[in-house]
Order: sequence, then structure tokens, then C-alpha cells
Amino acid sequence: MAGIDIKLLRAFVTLTDKGSYQKAAESLFLTQPALSKQINKLEELTGGILFLRGRHGATPTHAGLLLYPKAIDLLNSYAEFMSLTQAIHQANTDKLMLGFGLSTFQNAPVWINIFRKKFPECDVNIRQISSTVQVKMLEEGTLHAGFLRLPVPDSLAYRVLHDEKLMLALPSCIDDGQENIPQILSSYPLLQIEPAMSPCLAEQTAHFLKTNHLSASPVSATEDIPSLLALIAGENGVAFLPASISNILPAGVRLISPGVSQTCWRIGVAWDPKIANRLRDDFLQIIHDNEMLA
Repeated sequence: MAGIDIKLLRAFVTLTDKGSYQKAAESLFLTQPALSKQINKLEELTGGILFLRGRHGATPTHAGLLLYPKAIDLLNSYAEFMSLTQAIHQANTDKLMLGFGLSTFQNAPVWINIFRKKFPECDVNIRQISSTVQVKMLEEGTLHAGFLRLPVPDSLAYRVLHDEKLMLALPSCIDDGQENIPQILSSYPLLQIEPAMSPCLAEQTAHFLKTNHLSASPVSATEDIPSLLALIAGENGVAFLPASISNILPAGVRLISPGVSQTCWRIGVAWDPKIANRLRDDFLQIIHDNEMLA
């Protein structure tokens, strides 16, 4: 049997419901001859008469009555299929939700710029979010990809981007080198971003101070990195920051290596492979291609 056009099923169901060619044609925005042609075509494809025509309208035959419930199911399945298709299409073409942290200021904006030029119709939403929250959002499906601290749960896929370590950001006017880290910390307040906004950095800072027996009490000075850097440039204090922050340092701020024992951590991009998203995959391909060229 040849494939049946969905409009033939819709004509069949509408005529059965209305019981009249005139009413069914009006409901379908067709002429009566056009409706009759569709019903005749369906009868030809199914190999039997589906309606008895009379002056009182159209009455389904026994075969028509048997096929009617299945036709309803097929129309509902078609509607669900089209609705799902539209939802997937909208998710894949309208918006890409990305999360990032302090350690991806260097490369993430470059990759996003490449993606935007390649897919100008896509709205890229970028938010600075802690790694812990990113993991939760990735698992919930509210984030398509996230630049975060590794490791991540086994439910997520990831790609390692680079290793990260702490550097001390200080006002450019301070000439002391790395051998005077204790002196610097005793002379200037140790500023930090509010731990709730960047818990991983606060954790690394606390671990670094404890491991190296350094005496300092971090002061939560702000909730974002630009404000923190501005405070440092204004000689309000110093701060431990990821080394990759170097590419966005403002005038008046420089980085020095602590030069003592510290642990490194890995930064990567993570996503949920169970959730299909074409644009996310295109974005990940851009990362892969540019990493290969690096």
C-alpha cells in the first residue's frame, strides 16, 4: 500500500465527526469537490468504501468505523511528533546556554566569538557560575555546556582544557618578589570574591594558605572579578586568583607566582551526552578544532 498523506486522514476524521461534506469542507477550509477527491483517494488507497453518501450526509461504513479510532491515534501521534520537532528545533537554533568560571576567561570568549560568527542566528547566553552549580544545571538540562573545575560526575562527559594554579594579584606599585609573599600578606589585606559566588577559588585559597603555613584572613570584598581587580589596582589589597586571569588584568595590577608548594587543578568543558543538542555539539567541535591547532 502506498503511503497515506496526513491530510487524507484528517479529511476522513473530520467527515466522520461532521457527518456532512459541506460542514467538513468548511471546517477544513476546502471546497466540497476537493474534500470528495481526498476521500476518494483514501478509499482507493485502503481498498474499500469508507462512507455511504446520501441526502442526509455521509455515514461511515463498518470499515470506516473500525478505522476511525486508529486514524485518531495517528493524527494525535503526528501532532505530538510535530510539537516535539518544533521544541527540539527551537532548542537547537534559538539559544545556547553556557556556564563558565574564573579559569576560562582566556579561551572561552574566543571560542564563543567563533561560534557566533558561524551561527549568527543563535542566541548565546553566558553566565559566570560556580562549578558545583554548573554540574547541577547540566544534569537538569538547564545548561548546555559548562567550563568548570574537574572532576565531574560519571553522568557527564568532559574534555580537559588545561591545568590551573594560583597566582597572587597585587598592585603594580608593590615591587616585592615571590620570596616576600609572607611580607606582602602581612602588609596588605587578602581580598577575595564572596565564597558563595566562587566556592572553588575560596577553597583553593584556604588550602594554599594552610599547606604553606601562611597567616592571612581572606576578606570577602565583592561578588565579581572586575570589581576585585579594580580594588587591587586601587591598592586596597591583594588576592589569589587563577593564573589564566592574566589576559584580562587591568592597568595597575600584576601577577606573581607564590613560588611555594601548591596543588594544581584541572579545568575542562562538560556536557550531558544523554541530551541531544546540535548547536552544543557544533560548539564543542569548535573547541576541539581550536585545541588541535593550539
